[in-house]
Amino acid sequence: MVAFGKYLQRKQIEEWRGYYINYKLMKQRVKQYAEQIRGGSQHPRHVLKDFSRMLDTQIEKTVLFMLEQQGLLAGRLSTLRETHDAVLEQPDISKIVELRESYRDVGRDLLQLLKFVELNAIGLRKILKKFDKRFGYRFADYYVKTRANHPYSQLQQVFKHVGVGAVVGAISRNLHELQENEGSFYSIYDQPVLPLQDPVVEAIKTAVDKLTNSTSFLNFLAQHALIMQDDLQTPSEDTIDERTYHFNSLLLNLGNTFLYMVNTYIIVPTADDYSMSLGAAATVCGVVIGSMAVAQVFSSVYFSAWSNKSYFKPLVFSSIALFIGNLMYALAYDANSITLLLVGRLCCGLGSARAVNRRYISDCVPLRIRMQASAGFVSASALGMACGPALAGLLQIKFKFYKLTFNQSTLPGWVMAVAWLFYLVWLCISFKEPLRDTEEQERSKRNETSSSNNLTILEVKLFLLLIVNELFDWILLNEYAVTERIEEGIRKPLLITSGILPDDEEDCDESEESADDSRRPANSFGDAYRLLTPSVKVQLLIYFMLKYAMEILLSESSVVTSYYFGWTTSSVAIFLACLGLTVLPINILVGSYISNMFEDRQILLTSEIIVFVGILFSFNLFVPYTVPQYVISGLVMFVAAEVLEGVNLSLLSRVMSSRLSKGTYNGGLLSTEAGTLARVVADVTITLGGYLGRNHLLNATLLPSLVICIGSIVATCCTYNSLY
Repeated sequence: MVAFGKYLQRKQIEEWRGYYINYKLMKQRVKQYAEQIRGGSQHPRHVLKDFSRMLDTQIEKTVLFMLEQQGLLAGRLSTLRETHDAVLEQPDISKIVELRESYRDVGRDLLQLLKFVELNAIGLRKILKKFDKRFGYRFADYYVKTRANHPYSQLQQVFKHVGVGAVVGAISRNLHELQENEGSFYSIYDQPVLPLQDPVVEAIKTAVDKLTNSTSFLNFLAQHALIMQDDLQTPSEDTIDERTYHFNSLLLNLGNTFLYMVNTYIIVPTADDYSMSLGAAATVCGVVIGSMAVAQVFSSVYFSAWSNKSYFKPLVFSSIALFIGNLMYALAYDANSITLLLVGRLCCGLGSARAVNRRYISDCVPLRIRMQASAGFVSASALGMACGPALAGLLQIKFKFYKLTFNQSTLPGWVMAVAWLFYLVWLCISFKEPLRDTEEQERSKRNETSSSNNLTILEVKLFLLLIVNELFDWILLNEYAVTERIEEGIRKPLLITSGILPDDEEDCDESEESADDSRRPANSFGDAYRLLTPSVKVQLLIYFMLKYAMEILLSESSVVTSYYFGWTTSSVAIFLACLGLTVLPINILVGSYISNMFEDRQILLTSEIIVFVGILFSFNLFVPYTVPQYVISGLVMFVAAEVLEGVNLSLLSRVMSSRLSKGTYNGGLLSTEAGTLARVVADVTITLGGYLGRNHLLNATLLPSLVICIGSIVATCCTYNSLY
């Protein structure tokens, strides 16, 4: 593997060589610091201060040069503007062509400047990581946050791209004016989205996108989805062809997510009544609800493996399994069979395709819109969680058709069976299976052969004419359109991602593994587990805890509220729907405001403590249990758990090994399994607690939640300094 120092030296523009960050010098300085600290001649605090000053100087040198170059580009554009006005007054084809080429030259020089900024960003990211790794600090997080948020920060110049945007706007507008559109009175400002733009402008936009990433709500939701990305992938290396991306298929993928979440929670308000009508105890609702999660533990694995070969077939199987499962769930009432009820729910769990849903977005959606698709995944899940109980509250009718009974217990099964049937038809009609690499190569070869046989002489002439016309532009742009893949991901440059890096990622110049080994996906749960750092294991424990606490609250709500308060199914449905509707507003609050004000680890620990308080106040101890106590404590616990889930998954999406971004045993599967196991354990706890009687059920189920919560808080405190 090529060391970054050599890579930086090879990629530098010769005349700009003195303005790049001095990576070699900073690397040597880090080694000197290590020797001085070991020898006791230097205090760590002085090391941090000296290294911060050195970084400030290097960044200042780079940023001032960038601003100087932007000024030169602006001067060239101003001169071209004068020529442009003269050409418009006296049109001359040769001068127009020459002027367009001059604007493109400015654009190409801007591309060089953006590549200059990108290389420096990578260098800063690597040297900060090297410093943290050598000394065990989380200095990168501190340095970037303090510099990025300061009003006079040099990094702000890189973040805002104000000068770059102005130059791009001038180039784009003037090139558009010089196109052959004399009959048009519209400018680029009248047409915000141009169908075809000059290749130089498109290349600049791609380069700017690579340097732009923020802690916005959309980004927070995308990380909440825990859709793992390969650290080595960059926008210019995105192998997903925009032309093969199918929007309807993405909608169907999100539709599967939404319907599955509705299917999960639609039975919660009525599960206890259904169990009692079949001769079982009300607390058997825990087994009824949890049986779907039990099956999901196994289905997640084979769906994840299946998605390596196909997406359409797993979604079809999922729809059929859920259709059959809901049908069995609905028919169990007339068959008077609790076994048929449980088998139906198990069948529904076997149709859980959430691993496929995540994988489809990760593999088949272009990087340009992957964040929006990931946010859509989270939103669809949240909406389904709210719509499930709300729909159950509306199905308060009873009638018989032939020998089939339709009531509040069976209607959820019938409604979801019909919904999955319609979804299956839509899936078969509209879903387009993405082409795999081998299929794409074979298809392109067949298309090339067919095209070459069918081209007429006239078509050949026209084709050659187009090639001659565009060849010159293509040659000049080619070196900018394809960037060389390097050993570390530059999809999220350091200057934006607060220096957060996977613990298991090795510097290219210090790694003893080959490139293939370091990027090979995990082949088993054992391999995946060995890739987890202690801090990641703690975060998975936190995820288990919050899912356990939420499942206890939701699954036993109908039993607890009917016993203490005499609530009807409609009342329980309204309560659960209101809880579900808090998901998106809470994520907006955290993603847009709280995460920008506090460190993630601070939000993490605070949320855990609030969950602990919510659980503690949910106990029925000395005073009569009241509706306000139950509702307020449940709401506090649920909201805090939602905040905790968002921040926790956001951290996991950034610190998990890049080897867990692909393959069957990926990061999404690990999080799904942890959450599903938590739900299974919680539902089993509810059923076992039922043997103590309904009067002891609440405290019996809350006690394990409290113990696990305390354990997660202790684990977080022990690893607090390693969380970032």
